[in-house]
Amino acid sequence: MFESADLSHHVPKAVFKREETKLREALLDAQFDLAAQRRFAVLILIAGVEGAGKGETVNLLNEWMDPRHIGVRAFFQPTDEERERPDAWRFWRALPPKGRIGVFFGAWHTMPMVRRALGETTEAEFAQAIGDIRRLETMLCDEGVLLLKYWFHMSKKQQKQRLKALEKNEATRWRVTEHEWTFHEMYDEFVGVSEPFLRETSTGEAPWIVIPGADPRFRALTFGRHLLAALRERLDEKPVKKLPDKTPPLLAPADKVTVLSALALDQPLTRDDYDKELEVLQGRLNALVRDPRFKEMAVVAVFEGNDSAGKGGAIRRVTGALDARSYQTVSIAAPSEEERAQPYLWRFWRHLPGRGQVAIFDRSWYGRVLVERVEGFCAEADWMRAYGEINDFEEAMVRHRIVVVKFWLAISKAEQLKRFKQREKVAFKRFKITPEDWRNREKWDRYETAICDMVDRTSTATAPWTLVEANNKLYARIKVLRTLCEAIEAAMETTGKKRKNKG
Repeated sequence: MFESADLSHHVPKAVFKREETKLREALLDAQFDLAAQRRFAVLILIAGVEGAGKGETVNLLNEWMDPRHIGVRAFFQPTDEERERPDAWRFWRALPPKGRIGVFFGAWHTMPMVRRALGETTEAEFAQAIGDIRRLETMLCDEGVLLLKYWFHMSKKQQKQRLKALEKNEATRWRVTEHEWTFHEMYDEFVGVSEPFLRETSTGEAPWIVIPGADPRFRALTFGRHLLAALRERLDEKPVKKLPDKTPPLLAPADKVTVLSALALDQPLTRDDYDKELEVLQGRLNALVRDPRFKEMAVVAVFEGNDSAGKGGAIRRVTGALDARSYQTVSIAAPSEEERAQPYLWRFWRHLPGRGQVAIFDRSWYGRVLVERVEGFCAEADWMRAYGEINDFEEAMVRHRIVVVKFWLAISKAEQLKRFKQREKVAFKRFKITPEDWRNREKWDRYETAICDMVDRTSTATAPWTLVEANNKLYARIKVLRTLCEAIEAAMETTGKKRKNKG
């Protein structure tokens, strides 16, 4: 890739000035159209060898375009807050919304390459990082983000000349530190890692564009022209209606047996036994969260289920065992305007807990493969790819020592009808029943098919679903608490074994 690039271009000053004027005007027009349409976001990744003009190019971009609508983020070593969460968390929080341009220095590609060049990771770990990056970028593109990736390059000789020239100039001397010279000495190792990395992560929807960095004027024009062409191509496209004309048909299993139909929903548990077990399990959960080992992990508890299945009651029994400072409850409803301007998983990534914390999701990211699927709120292609994206999301959490516990609270259709009618009769429960609940009930069979598909496709070894028989609310609450305790205990035991083996 680098060998085939011509790095010796030169642009006369007069030519540059003439071209720059036209380019600035066209880029500002494109930026105005982007903000007016608000159909998609633009994310620019800036990478490359030291001294190749990355910073100067971004500064020039802020001169050429309106900087009020450009968000530039430089990612260095993660902060303490960022270390407590999966690596991608800090990038998700910084994504630009639709209608804006985001520029990332040192995004998700930087640390995998640096660590591999320094010998801190194995080939297998490097390959895993590449796979993670490809899936992340594919997902962003599928969500409509215009992802533009620029690699600024120069030869080792050009790099040395560039660093020396910067050092000689008093105005630019500050830009050359021991860091830059260290990477110059490692030029061959770094390029040896980055070239195959770029090949593996250069895809049809998000290719890497190599920008020769030796000549500042050629570099600026090459970058600006490509950015303009990419913007105009997307802006001038006619919007394609993504939603289907009607909801795709959902097919039930041929043998009529599903993971839900196999459940015995009426499980016995008396009030006396419930009270005894509740006290024991809440005390057990409280002790686990206060255990010193819990400070090395976090918990994400996901509550999904049929309408009126008792999710709220189960959540209250969990939070009743916890210190209010150690948990947050995230209630998920229809996305807000801010959330609709971002990729689907954005609003869930930003709520991930830090070490020693519990996040409880009352409804969750599974809305895309449930209500959005059944109601036709998204295209079939969107909810079909969501299964893989969700599995990647949960795997990223688990790899970062977040215990993911997912509950589906299931009740029978007859039990739901009974609860609906009770809610309508009791004054302080009337707010819990809405016309939407009755409409959803009419689509019971379609939701059941979607639920079974969801369990089949997203119940993984690292983040399995727990199906809770919830016709008896008391039994359901006890099962939730017991399962949560057992999951935390298992994670503590696994962490202890890993530490012992390392020792």
